Parts: sequence; C-alpha cells; structure tokens
Amino acid sequence: MSKIAVVYWSGTGNTQQMAEFVADGAEKAGNSVKIYTADAFSSDLIDNFDAIAFGCPSMGCEQLEADEFEPMFINCLDKLSQKKIALFGSYGWGDGEWMRNWEKQCKDYGAVLAAESVICNDAPDDETAQNCRDLGAKLS
Repeated sequence: MSKIAVVYWSGTGNTQQMAEFVADGAEKAGNSVKIYTADAFSSDLIDNFDAIAFGCPSMGCEQLEADEFEPMFINCLDKLSQKKIALFGSYGWGDGEWMRNWEKQCKDYGAVLAAESVICNDAPDDETAQNCRDLGAKLS
C-alpha cells in the first residue's frame, strides 16, 4: 500500500471533482490517500508520501493559478526529483498548453510522471471521471 497525496486548487469546482475522482481511484487500488487544497500543502509534507497527484486548472494565458497553487508548487519543485507524481486539471479554452508546460517543468526537475496527465474542458464527464480514477490507481 502506497501513501498518496492529492493536492489541488479549484476555482469553479471542476478540478476539485477531478481530485476526488483521482483519490477514489487511488483508494480503490488499495492505497492510503489524503486530499489537500493548495493552501494546506507545503514541501515539508512531500517526504510523507510515496506519490503525489497535483491538480490545477488553466488560468489566464494558459498558466497555473498564480496566487495559491503556483507558489506552493514552485516551493515543492526541488523535492520532486525521483518522486512519482501525476498531473490533472480543467480548462475553459485553449489547447492544453498549460499542461504541456507543467509536464515539462516537472520532468526538468526530475519528477517521474506515473501516467499521462488528465485534462478536461469545463466539468468532468464520465470519461474524464474514469481517466482520473485510472490516474489515481497508477500512482500505486
């Protein structure tokens, strides 16, 4: 059994729903899961977990949310080397550039992406819900 953190920021509730699906998939795969909002998580907690799923919607010009999520995440980057992680989030427009940039940033810091990231346009549908559950299971 792995200890998994699911850390997210959500403005509309879409990414929160995705986080709950990720946590559900990880729990059903037999893992111990703790969900955190971005303002409740810090780099000091990283060593307590075998894997971490980070969720953030696309904001502005396809970027991470700048007030809470991005500062927390930047503070975590140095501790993500060789850490198994997964990324997910929703968007309202664009083509997913924010996720491609985020994945590259994580790889540049040596993080190990456990699975293909999950993104969805607006609210998660049934397919996205299943993709999020699968993402959570792959963090085992």
